[in-house]
Amino acid sequence: MAPPRDNIPPEFMRHFDTVMVMHVPDWIEQNWEKWRDKRVIWRTIGQSTPSIERRMFEYRKQGLQIVRYSPREANLEPNAGCDALIRFYKDDREFGHWVGAGNEVITFAQDMRHRAEFCNYDAFMQIAQGFNAKIYGPKNENSGELNGGFLTYDEMRQKMRDARVYIYTGTQPASYTLNLIEAMMTGVPVVAIGPQLANSLSYKNDINADLYEVPDIITNGVNGFWSDNINELRKQIMFLLKDIKAARRIGEMGRNKAIELFGKDSVKLKWKEFLQI
Repeated sequence: MAPPRDNIPPEFMRHFDTVMVMHVPDWIEQNWEKWRDKRVIWRTIGQSTPSIERRMFEYRKQGLQIVRYSPREANLEPNAGCDALIRFYKDDREFGHWVGAGNEVITFAQDMRHRAEFCNYDAFMQIAQGFNAKIYGPKNENSGELNGGFLTYDEMRQKMRDARVYIYTGTQPASYTLNLIEAMMTGVPVVAIGPQLANSLSYKNDINADLYEVPDIITNGVNGFWSDNINELRKQIMFLLKDIKAARRIGEMGRNKAIELFGKDSVKLKWKEFLQI
């Protein structure tokens, strides 16, 4: 029987000199005394909050290293600091070959309606209204006709190749998510909400955390579109549906940007440098 992740036996840890924790602060707090003679890395994934930053700051003073996944996390206050910026990645050889032959407007999300406030579901519904729109992913049955169902990995890649437009509404408080990378790297043109909508929970809870990075990644009309104006986003979708050449050009530029920021080869080099291997 495997030991609990928040109380790992010392005899197991003797085999390792480096520990990397993907976000969960409890694992660091519960095991710190057993790990403190090792290299311990806290790898952020876009789910940190001011309270978590405050907790991790105490461990950083004791040697914890922090690898950030987005430069926007510097906006978290208080802030535990940063030892390296290394983004999420995807292999561009697995994505691409966009076709966009139909008129389907899509997004990928899990249980989107149930997590409405975090997934900006209301904004998606307003943007997608009247289009041939679908939400793909598990547990979206409560979205009625919008539900596209669960897809395998290969089916997901093909669906992105076939889709004409990808609507991106993010997942608060993340700066960006994997489905944005996958869509852009496929070459499907992305239409995304802006920072006011994407950071609405931070504003609602009076947290100074402008975390949403999409406006730094997407240049309007060049490699995608973003706006906080729902009508403007709908206009851009209609434009992309009418002009396949423009959609292809914008999608190709989006793919190039995704490879530049999130390509596997460049991210691999950054990890190699940081880990010194």
